[in-house]
Amino acid sequence: MFCAQQQLKNLLKKCEAKGVKVNQLKCVREFLKEHDNCKPKKRNYFKAILIISLLIYALIYYYGHLRTEHCSLLMPQAMRYAFRPPENCEFCKQVKHMEHVRDISIEEFTERYAYSGRPVIVEDATTNWTALEKFNYWYFRDIYNRAKNREKVLDCQFLPYNTGFRHLYEALDMPAERVEFYKAKQRGESPEPWYFGWSNCNGETAEEFRQHYGRPYFLPELSESSPIDWFFMGTEGLGAQMHVDNVRLPSWQAQLAGSKRWLLAPPPECYFHCSSFEALVEEGDIIVLDTNRWYHQTFVQPGAISLTIGAEYD
Repeated sequence: MFCAQQQLKNLLKKCEAKGVKVNQLKCVREFLKEHDNCKPKKRNYFKAILIISLLIYALIYYYGHLRTEHCSLLMPQAMRYAFRPPENCEFCKQVKHMEHVRDISIEEFTERYAYSGRPVIVEDATTNWTALEKFNYWYFRDIYNRAKNREKVLDCQFLPYNTGFRHLYEALDMPAERVEFYKAKQRGESPEPWYFGWSNCNGETAEEFRQHYGRPYFLPELSESSPIDWFFMGTEGLGAQMHVDNVRLPSWQAQLAGSKRWLLAPPPECYFHCSSFEALVEEGDIIVLDTNRWYHQTFVQPGAISLTIGAEYD
């Protein structure tokens, strides 16, 4: 649709073509110069549509592709820590040790622990889980080897730690002597210890695993757990080195086999306000911890293969 200015321009051209003197129409020309906004408006509409389209595409690309892919270039851990926003030290000032509770109500857990940053071990939260009897190295190997979509499994995040494994299927293909670490040691052999972790982002295997564990009874009624669970498994020695996580939410981690010693430390800006301490998480316990705030390091205790499952909650 032509605007009024464009129509006036067309009239002027017709006048000039017919020899009409247009000097008297000088005021009209001046008006057109001052109000010539037809084309800019069209250009502005085009720019707005283009910008909105690009934003929509960027959002779709981010949520549909980038969040499911590993980064091509990762920021070094030291740099991530250096640019981490400082914490308010109130969350750890009064925490001197790890508290242990049983039969805790949802209300008490919500008020005291859920979002306060105060860590706690709940000792009776896995009582009815069959995962404690079902889950082990051989069970996971069997389930993943029978998975129909192996490529989806390989897309999930894998943490090899110091094992050198390239992906989960390689970790689940160890020789029996290395898997049965403690039995091999008792026979006088020298097996190589191992410890690795992975996220279970494959719906097929998630459905199988979640038949054997569920939502911890103490979580707030309106909270939702992350759709992706984490598993950590390994023999005696260092589990994860001292670090702080970069995840969205607090998390719970259930010790399904063996035991694991946790060393917790406040962030550097809170060293003079808060304490460091250790805690032993034993089979059947659930530790609730905001790993975004607390620096943490784990050690697998000798005697049995440690198996931990964890998930975030909001």
